Amino acid sequence: MGKIFFVKQDFINTRLDRWFKKNVSDVPQSFIEKNIRKGNIKVNKKRRKSSYKLQYNDQVIIFDLKIIPNKNKKKTTKYLPSKKEIFLSSNFFVEDNENFVVINKPPGIAVQSGTKSRKNILDILSKSKEFNNTMPYAVHRIDKETSGILLVAKNRKYAQLFTSLFRIRKIHKTYLGVVLGELQQKSGTLTDILIHFEGKKEIQTKAITHYKVMDSNKNYSLLRLNPETGRKHQLRKQLLIHGHPILGDSKYRIKDKDKNKKDFLMLHSYKINFSIQERKYNFIAEPPLTFSKVLKEKYLRIF
Repeated sequence: MGKIFFVKQDFINTRLDRWFKKNVSDVPQSFIEKNIRKGNIKVNKKRRKSSYKLQYNDQVIIFDLKIIPNKNKKKTTKYLPSKKEIFLSSNFFVEDNENFVVINKPPGIAVQSGTKSRKNILDILSKSKEFNNTMPYAVHRIDKETSGILLVAKNRKYAQLFTSLFRIRKIHKTYLGVVLGELQQKSGTLTDILIHFEGKKEIQTKAITHYKVMDSNKNYSLLRLNPETGRKHQLRKQLLIHGHPILGDSKYRIKDKDKNKKDFLMLHSYKINFSIQERKYNFIAEPPLTFSKVLKEKYLRIF
């Protein structure tokens, strides 16, 4: 008889292959497919496809397997936050309930660990008292240098729910951004085709952002930005395309004209709103003091 695992509530409706990688070993997909075909991985004593959605208390039976680690997967080491970082994280919370939290992320901290940045919000939150007996699930991201609202689930059920809501555009976000120059129209919609590469393959995606000018002068404009789509670096790329890069952006900027590239990135995730079972949720994250300070320096209205 093989080793028996009982599916926990946190993994309801999770694919069999994804469950295996999370709970047994992060092996290559081909390894899982091969052993499912051979009958070495079964659910409730029956053969199931790798895409089979597991249910609570399902028995996953794994027979004697020689686990082969996924050599192609990049190794990531968890960031170990200091006691001070864990203590200070309590200042981040805008909302904390049994299913999710909303935090006001400070600028300069990545959401997840990456090749260029180990310090990250998720690893800090995982050690906080708010995530005692659970773990943080990322359901969306904001850039490292962007401050403001970040939604984090406390269980897999709500992680899947929020992922679905984002996919069908039922979660609405509002950003504040200071850009170079004065826009001709006080409000409008930016629609662009953004290009990125996956290896050598060029990928084109449509990006839509609605904007309103909150205040402006000849040199700078304070914008309210509502992205309809959720492309990587969408706001930063689109505003550069239209000749009004975000102040302090060292990557998406007009090199000859932007003399403020060393400034604090003036992009803040200000509001988020959504509904769950007819209950409406609305959250606001106040901008950091550095944001308000730059607004004052650029002679823009402080709201």
